[in-house]
Amino acid sequence: MAGRRRLQDRLAVLGGARPDLLEAAPGARPRFAALGGVLLSTGGLAVASAAFALHMALGVWWPFALVLGLGWGAVVVNLDRMLLVGMAHDASLKRNLALAVPRVGLALVLGVVVATPLTLQVFHKEIDAEITVMQAEAADAYRQSLEADARFAGLAELQERVALNQDVVATGGQADPALLAVQAELTARQAAYDAALATQRELEARAQCELDGTCGTGDAGTGEAYVQARAAADAQAAVVASARGELDDATDAAAGAESRSADLAAAALATDQAELTRLTGELDRLQSAFDATNEGSGGILLRLEALDRLSDRNATLALAKAMLSLLFMCVEILPVLMKVLLNFGPPTVYDELAALRDRGDVEIEELQQQSRRTVAEAKEELLVMAEQERLDRQKAVIRARHLAAMAQVQMQAEEAARPAPQPAPAVEEPAQKLWDTGPIRLARTAARTIRPSRRLGNRVAAGV
Repeated sequence: MAGRRRLQDRLAVLGGARPDLLEAAPGARPRFAALGGVLLSTGGLAVASAAFALHMALGVWWPFALVLGLGWGAVVVNLDRMLLVGMAHDASLKRNLALAVPRVGLALVLGVVVATPLTLQVFHKEIDAEITVMQAEAADAYRQSLEADARFAGLAELQERVALNQDVVATGGQADPALLAVQAELTARQAAYDAALATQRELEARAQCELDGTCGTGDAGTGEAYVQARAAADAQAAVVASARGELDDATDAAAGAESRSADLAAAALATDQAELTRLTGELDRLQSAFDATNEGSGGILLRLEALDRLSDRNATLALAKAMLSLLFMCVEILPVLMKVLLNFGPPTVYDELAALRDRGDVEIEELQQQSRRTVAEAKEELLVMAEQERLDRQKAVIRARHLAAMAQVQMQAEEAARPAPQPAPAVEEPAQKLWDTGPIRLARTAARTIRPSRRLGNRVAAGV
C-alpha cells in the first residue's frame, strides 16, 4: 500500500500537483496521477517515434537510436508538463480559451511530429515496395536526362559509326555503304558474264547436238546447220571473253575499293572506339553514382512521398493513414486537452487550496517586505541623526577656534596701540610674608594677566 501511495504521489507530481497540497486534498491525487500516467504514455510514444525516425533517416543502430529516443521522450514529457503546470484554474471562459488555444496548438504540433514516424513504421512494407518503384523510375529518368545532355549528344551517332566501322573491318570493306555503286557494277558485270556464259553453253550444246544429229535437222555430221551453229557458238565465246574481262576489271575495282574502305574504317575505328569508351565510361560513372545515391535515399522524405503516392492510388490506405495519424495525435494532445476540460468545470478543493496558499504566500511576502522597509528606514534615520550630531560637533570646534583666533588678533592690536610705559619710581615692596613664596606669587601674577584676556574674548564673542 505504501509503495502504491508513493507511486501515485510521483505520478501526481509529474502531472503538475504540489505535494503539500496533496496532503491537504487527498481526493485530487487520483486525478493528477492519471495525468502523470498520460504524460508517461506520450513520452513512450515519443521515444518509439524518435527511435524509428533516427533509424529510418540516418540508419542509426537500434540501441543507440533508443538511447537518443529516450532523450527526445524526456523533452516531450517536460514540454507537456510545462503546458499543464502553466494552466491554473480560472473561472473566466475567455482567459481559459486564451490559455488553451496556444497550448493545444503546440501540443498538436508535437502530436504531428510524434505521429509521422510511427505512421511510416506501420506501413513500412507497402512503403518499401513503392520506394523500389520510385527508385527505378528515378534511375530511368536520370538515364534519359544524361542521354539528352549536351556532353553525350553525339553518343548514339558515335555508337552507330563504331558499329559500322567494325562491320566494314570485319567484312574487309564489303559492308561500306559508300561501295554500293562499285558493288552494283560488279553485280551487273557478274550477271552479264553469267548470261553470256549461259548463252555460250546453250550454243555449244546446240552445235554438238547438230553434229551428233540428236537435234535440229537430225542429220549427223558437219553439215550446213552444224557450221552455222558452230559459228554462233564461237561468236558467243568472244562475247563471254569480253564479259569475263569486264567482270575481272569490276572485281579488281571492287576489291581495291573494299581494301581502301577497310583501311579507312580501321583507322577511324581506333579514334571512335577511344572516344566511345571515354563517353561510355563517364556516362556509366554518373549513372553508378546516381544509382548508389538513389538506392540509399530511403529517408523520411522519400518514405512520406511514397506514402502519399500510395494514398492517392488506394482510398482504403489513405483512410487508414488518416485515422492512425489522428490516433497518435490525440494521444499526444490528451494531457493538455484534459487539463483544458477540467479548467472549464467548477474549482475543486485542490484548486481552492492552491489559490488560498498562493494568496497567503503573497500576503506573507508583503508583510515581510514592509517590515524590512520599516527597519531600513529606522536605520537610515539613525545614521542621519548620528551624522548631524557629528557635523554639529565639528561646527562648534571650528567656531571656537575661529573666536580664539579673533581674540588673539584683537589683543595683539591693543598691545600694539598701547603707549610705551614710563619707568615708575622705585617703590619699596612690602615685606614678603612668610607664606608668600615664589610659585604662589607667580600664579597670582598670571591670574591678573589672564583676567583681562578672558574679558576681551567674552566681549568679542558677544559681538559675534
